[in-house]
Order: sequence, then C-alpha cells, then structure tokens
Amino acid sequence: MTPQALSAFFAENPDAILCEITHVKGSSPRAEGTFMVVGATLALGTIGGGALEYMVIDHARRLITAGRAHEVMDVPLGPEIGQCCGGRVRVDLSYVTDTMRAELVARCEAELAQRPSVFVFGAGHVGRVLAHILSLMPVRLEVIDTRKEELAALAPQIASRLVAMPEMIVRQAPAGSSFVIVTHDHALDFLIAHEALSRRDTAYVGMVGSQTKRAKFTRWYRDQGGDALALNKLILPIGAQGLGDKRPAVIAAFAAAEIMAHVGSQGICARDNSSFEQTGVARGF
Repeated sequence: MTPQALSAFFAENPDAILCEITHVKGSSPRAEGTFMVVGATLALGTIGGGALEYMVIDHARRLITAGRAHEVMDVPLGPEIGQCCGGRVRVDLSYVTDTMRAELVARCEAELAQRPSVFVFGAGHVGRVLAHILSLMPVRLEVIDTRKEELAALAPQIASRLVAMPEMIVRQAPAGSSFVIVTHDHALDFLIAHEALSRRDTAYVGMVGSQTKRAKFTRWYRDQGGDALALNKLILPIGAQGLGDKRPAVIAAFAAAEIMAHVGSQGICARDNSSFEQTGVARGF
C-alpha cells in the first residue's frame, strides 16, 4: 500500500486495528511482516484473503467494539477454516495509536523507496494499458512522453513526465531500472533503446514492434557502433507470449508479466503490502 493511501485510511478511520502476520509455519498465502489495517467498515491491504482474512477482519472489528488494545490469533490454514494452504500463521492485532500511525506510514515509505523503477516510454494505446497494469505492481512506475495530450489521458495516480528528449531519462535512471519503449516514433524508439542498451545495470529493456522492426533496429544499432552482446538483452517484440494477438490490451498484459518476471529474476522486487484497494470485505486468493 502507498503511504498516501494509508494516511487517507487513518484520516477516515480513527479507530483502526493493525493486523500483522508475525510468524509462519509451513505454507501460507503471505509472508511474515505482511500487514493490513482494519476499521469499523473498511479494510486496507491484505494478509492473503480467504477464510483467514475474513476471520481476522471480524476479530479486529470485535476488538474495536470492545475497546481492547491487543490480541493474538494462532490460525491453522487447513480444513478447520476451509483453507488448504496447510501451514499455520500467527497474526498480531493491535489498536493503532498516533505513534503507530506515523511508524506505519514511514514503513510504507521505506518499502516504496526499495521498489525497482520501471520507465514506460510512450503513453499511447499500449503504453496507457501497460501503465495501468504496472501501477498495481510493486514497482516505482513513471510514464515518459513528448506529447502532453497523451499523458493527460493517464489515470491521475500514475506518475508521468513531459520531456523533449526522453533518452535523457535513461541516463538519469536508478541502477536496476527497467525500460519499456512504446512510443509513436520509431526513430525515438531507437534512440531510447540505444541509450538503455549502453547501460549494464538494467533489469529489462523491451520495445514494441515486430521481427522486421528488430531487424531494422539491429542494422541501425550496429551502424552506430552498438555492442552486439548488449543487443542480446533487448526484448523485441515485447509480450511475444501473446501469440500474435496485436490488440493493445493483450500486448500490455503479456508485456507486464514479462517485465515482472525479469525484475523478479534480478532479485530486486521487494516484498511489500502495496497495490491493494480499500474494501469493506476480504479478498480471496
């Protein structure tokens, strides 16, 4: 969850219970340290969904009603509660004090700072859908474009930047960044890709297009003195697992999975509690 979402939740729910998984034995839907916060009618975050989460939410609301400050739940994740994970979890439930609110927001800020960066160059048909999907992932996302009107069509929570020379963003990006190139201009695509491939610390470099575009880029890149080994890192076309379906949403969906697989393989996708909307009920898993 984002620090902004957590702060907003606390503003609307002055009486809230922190529900945190503090011990896991065997299989469980979430890891130790995962938490959610529960108010009288709303909950933010998830500790795994299913019967476990329903039980914890119900118990947390009973604590609010009773005015109790702390309790521990030891829950077997088996037939007893209608789940089949097979493990066991300890969930600590604590009334959220003013001090705890500040600590939890700071914790979310620290987790956010550890997320890997993903830059999407281009806010057109594919870029917009891709940005929406990636905004739900545990990454720091930013969309870059030279067109103000395309950036204006993005959802307001998605970070974006209007720049005249997008390739300069690549040079300034943090180590371990991913670069997804889906602009409206093939020449611009090539410049951004050349800059990205000149780095040796990227998690992912991908470009929308076809095998023909890849062949053209390869010739141009070599003419520019590009490193042949670096060229091997370029994913072009992106989302190839879509089996030739060229609809923007399909390309974006498979590209997002591809990007997250590369980010995860680098071991830089930090565990966190992000990307869950505020709801009044538990979610399944």
